[in-house]
Amino acid sequence: MMTNLFSIFDPSTSNTLSLNWTSIFILFLALPLSYWMASQRSSLIFKMLNNYIITEFKVVVSKTPEVVLLILSTFTFILMNNVVGLLPFTFTATSHTSITVAMALPLWLGLIIYGWSNNTSNLLVHLVPNGTPTVLMPLMVMIETISNLIRPLTLAVRLAANMIAGHLLISLLTGASPLTPLLAKPVLMSAQLALESLEIAVAMIQAYVFSVLITLYTNETNS
Repeated sequence: MMTNLFSIFDPSTSNTLSLNWTSIFILFLALPLSYWMASQRSSLIFKMLNNYIITEFKVVVSKTPEVVLLILSTFTFILMNNVVGLLPFTFTATSHTSITVAMALPLWLGLIIYGWSNNTSNLLVHLVPNGTPTVLMPLMVMIETISNLIRPLTLAVRLAANMIAGHLLISLLTGASPLTPLLAKPVLMSAQLALESLEIAVAMIQAYVFSVLITLYTNETNS
């Protein structure tokens, strides 16, 4: 039973063995089957998207091209969960900070450990931007340190907040449907279709933004 607007993000099954979280992996179970089937338009579009992402990311992480596979996997995982979450009666895992933090924190922590272990001097240089006055150097070091420490939080909250905002708007418009006059229903349906299209674009953009930021952080540890 929905007690408030945010109840749409609550799991509908028991907390001990919630089947909602299986929605994260259900779509991936069907992916291996596509390699044994004839090429379809959907698979061709997905492969073109992957090739474009690989081309974009290789330019940024040219010194560590093996990281591209990890970033591409992260992009695919977030994109599929975002898009599948827009289907009716489907649980959206990426709207929960427990999932987004679980993705952002290990990636950020791995980059920090790798960077400070192999490129300590370069990371120290990043704490003080070029042209900073000597008087402001301690303040800039503090600001840059705090900025680095909150990176996993900003990555996680940005993704979850964008997913929550879109689903709340869709829920509000859907809830207003029974109360809408008959003559105004075409306007409401047009607004719902437009918002759904916008949310599909947001789902793709947020997956791309998350992956690009991880790529930039990786490049910073190697520069």
